[in-house]
Amino acid sequence: MSFNDIFKSSFLENVSSFSVLDTLLGLVTALVISLFIFLIYKKTLTGVMYSSGFALTFIGMSLVTTLVIMAVTSNVVLSLGMVGALSIVRFRTAIKEPVEIVFLFWSLAVGIVIGAGMIPLAIIGSVIIGIIMLIFANRKIHNNPYILVMSCRNEKAEESALSVLKSNTEHYIVKSKTITQNGIELTAELRTKDISTNFVNRITDLPDVDNATLVSYNGEYMS
Repeated sequence: MSFNDIFKSSFLENVSSFSVLDTLLGLVTALVISLFIFLIYKKTLTGVMYSSGFALTFIGMSLVTTLVIMAVTSNVVLSLGMVGALSIVRFRTAIKEPVEIVFLFWSLAVGIVIGAGMIPLAIIGSVIIGIIMLIFANRKIHNNPYILVMSCRNEKAEESALSVLKSNTEHYIVKSKTITQNGIELTAELRTKDISTNFVNRITDLPDVDNATLVSYNGEYMS
């Protein structure tokens, strides 16, 4: 076979080399595994803001990638053209959680592996990844991180509030302190000893403490 024979192609040859059974088998397998990824994503979601549109991306990405890889592996000329076409594609979708990148790459990898014909590898690998994600996502975290904002009228109220905070939290650190004519505003980062947050009620019951606001904090933002 010469070099020219490798790149020789025609429409009829492509049609004759196309296998409907292989295509259906690959797409059905990709659909089943992507639905598994979809379920794992819902089970491991840490927040309450669930985006069904983003979750459906896993299914679409697996199916499209499987179809593309099947076409690329059957034609050398098409593979070169596909590389050039995909090199100009830019994805600018905002990722809310870092773990979502794992699910996107997982869906993409499933499509590539199935398109290459390695269906057992896609199934076994997805099962292992899914189990690992479930194990680590369902760990019970007792010392939850929070941000506490307190408004005190004087220094004595500040000391009393910090005393309650010290005795009811595992660890805390004052992040900011603002003093105005109306009083003192403190912002503290803390970790609770358990899931209870009743200590905030005791802080607001202190004399000369106007209010206290507790906000869940994950290290990426502060409200």
